[in-house]
Amino acid sequence: MTHTAWPWPAGAATGIGSLPGTDVAEAQRIVLGELPALPHLPELPARGAGADLIGRTGGLLTELPVELYAGQWRVAAHPGRDLRRARDLMERDLDQLAEQAEEFAGTVKVSAAGPYTLAASLDLPIGGRMLRDPGAVRDLAGSLAEGLRGHVAAVARRLPRATVLLQLDEPSLPTVLAGRVPTESGFGAYRPVPQVDAAALLRTVVDAVGAPVVVHCCAPDVPLELIRSTGAVAVALDLSLVRELDPLGEAIDAGLGLLAGAAPATAPPGGRAPTSAQVADRVRQLWGRLGFPARQLPEQVVVTPACGLAGADPQYVRAVLAACRDAGRRLAEE
Repeated sequence: MTHTAWPWPAGAATGIGSLPGTDVAEAQRIVLGELPALPHLPELPARGAGADLIGRTGGLLTELPVELYAGQWRVAAHPGRDLRRARDLMERDLDQLAEQAEEFAGTVKVSAAGPYTLAASLDLPIGGRMLRDPGAVRDLAGSLAEGLRGHVAAVARRLPRATVLLQLDEPSLPTVLAGRVPTESGFGAYRPVPQVDAAALLRTVVDAVGAPVVVHCCAPDVPLELIRSTGAVAVALDLSLVRELDPLGEAIDAGLGLLAGAAPATAPPGGRAPTSAQVADRVRQLWGRLGFPARQLPEQVVVTPACGLAGADPQYVRAVLAACRDAGRRLAEE
């Protein structure tokens, strides 16, 4: 296996990003309290437009303003109130992070939509998704890369002792590659993007941001080899969606870190969160099936919920984050 100095401590756990509610101060307290080894900047989509994944990331783009039109984000002719709202929400979040974690000296994770999820979700001014125009997608990736570089720098200024880890959320990547993103009419789909082109464009973003990058994809058929080839340090995925072990084993053996989504993102029937022992067993069993040494696990793997927690109730959120945290500690102590 390729040796890697992982940008997180052994036995770490973290969240994927979203939490329920609208109180960012309380959300940040929960994250810092339950996930001290690898906290993240929480996202609160319940606050409305501009706090959702696409609007939040749209606010980070440079020289490519976005706006809401008929409930859909699209490229705008000039900056407007929707863009100002998205940027104001982000500023409040970063200010709250700085207030609560100014002296934090570990790794903190921030996240944004990746270029293909953005391209499959943002409309062109003339209609249709940006994905229909390869030139527009390249421009979008360049704008995103520059915006994310500035975002990472803004977090680093607020937390001068911390290391920033960037998560690119790419839930739409498998459908983009397979040509399954529907057109506006719903009767057709956009052409598939060749894997070599997708890898090259993602690599330009990864190379530009000035921080180690995790690619998150909570969907079936995660393109693991493509993600590894971009220079990302890790992939974040839902373990319940892993169907074939060989591609995952090959990626891990090549040095890719794993953010292992080992706990449900919403309460299962009965409403109880899994225990830390159950979460640790889930990760341990997968690692054993892959055939890697047990001592390697806590260094290369971070324990997480399966996806964002925006749909969970607050009591479950605290319980599942604590279970992930304690599962990581269990695995590190073995």
